[in-house]
Amino acid sequence: MAKPLSVFELTSIVRDALSIERLTNVWVSGELSNFKAHTSGHCYFTLKDERASIRMVMWRSKAASLTFRPADGMKVLARGSVSVYERDGNYQLYVDKLEPMGLGSLYLALEQLKQRLAAEGLYRTERKRPLPGFPRVVAVLTSPTGAAVRDIVTVMERRWPLARVLVIPVVVQGAEAAPSIASALATVADYPEIDVVVLGRGGGSLEDLWAFNDELVARAIFACPVPVVSAVGHETDFTIADLVADLRAPTPSAAAVLVVPDIQEVERHLTQLASRMQRGIGGRVSNSRQYLDYLSVRFQSVSPAHTIARKQQTAEALLLRMQNAVQRRLEGAGASLAQQALRFQAISPLNVLARGYSVTRAGGKVLKSEDDVAMGDTLTTTLYSGTVYSVVTGKEEAHELRANPKGIRGNRG
Repeated sequence: MAKPLSVFELTSIVRDALSIERLTNVWVSGELSNFKAHTSGHCYFTLKDERASIRMVMWRSKAASLTFRPADGMKVLARGSVSVYERDGNYQLYVDKLEPMGLGSLYLALEQLKQRLAAEGLYRTERKRPLPGFPRVVAVLTSPTGAAVRDIVTVMERRWPLARVLVIPVVVQGAEAAPSIASALATVADYPEIDVVVLGRGGGSLEDLWAFNDELVARAIFACPVPVVSAVGHETDFTIADLVADLRAPTPSAAAVLVVPDIQEVERHLTQLASRMQRGIGGRVSNSRQYLDYLSVRFQSVSPAHTIARKQQTAEALLLRMQNAVQRRLEGAGASLAQQALRFQAISPLNVLARGYSVTRAGGKVLKSEDDVAMGDTLTTTLYSGTVYSVVTGKEEAHELRANPKGIRGNRG
């Protein structure tokens, strides 16, 4: 009779036998059951199908990378290696990757975040704020180099040149996008003159737009002190930012239309009001004249002709004064609108570049001081038309007053 094996020795032999290539780095599909996320961070669960089940373990270091919340009954794919847990003598799969089946992990994480924010009331209709009718300053949070910023600025300048457009550059894609957007929304509180914010970018895939589904961005929109219009992607794109924002625009250009009025429509409305006012005044004067004629006929027997004549003269003088006053007000308002349009058109971001200003960057960072560059650095200078690349061969400290410490406007090229 051969020497008997200890339980541990037998289990070790089984463990070693399972350490074959076919059972290492293997993918298994099935339904989650008895899922438990331990306080230690480790996850323990069972994966089963109609005919069998297997225990699984996902250590804390691997579970930290989960992008969705596993739940019993969920169909998943698990990748790992088969081994034996010596203490219980059970074989199990040690999982290093877990993802849902039939529903991408990004989409599942998005749906779970949507439900959680909805439960907290971030989408409530009653908290949505109305947009100002005639905004003085509109902050546009987007990429300074994308097509969206040009579309928004162009439409706003055409529709309502009396508003000032403040472009706040943000990263709109990648790992840095969500913190960049949230930080920019927080700085809006530092500018009390801002009346409304437009947050937008062009279209893209779910991954491209993922920053606008980030919880950090959603809470920053919710905390913004002024109304926020979300203009992310194309009309078919929909993000959490759209749900939290006070108003959703299908495109960046549509956001500009929603935020500012049309100056031509305002002028037509003023003209209609003036016309109605003139008709109303004319009607009242006409009624007064008819009443005076009635009195003249009625009291003709006592000859109050001189009194009636004075009243007629007074009424006609009042009518002329009112008509002149209305005409002067209309002419003054028209001249003021034209002057304001010229003023704000002159300080447009696009016109600033057209007058010879430029924006110079080093490593993607806008330069504000000679301390921001070193000898030999490559500089990128954005002009009104085109880009110039240069190398630093020398620098000199400026002795004049530094403008705009937040670096929102470009420096003179």
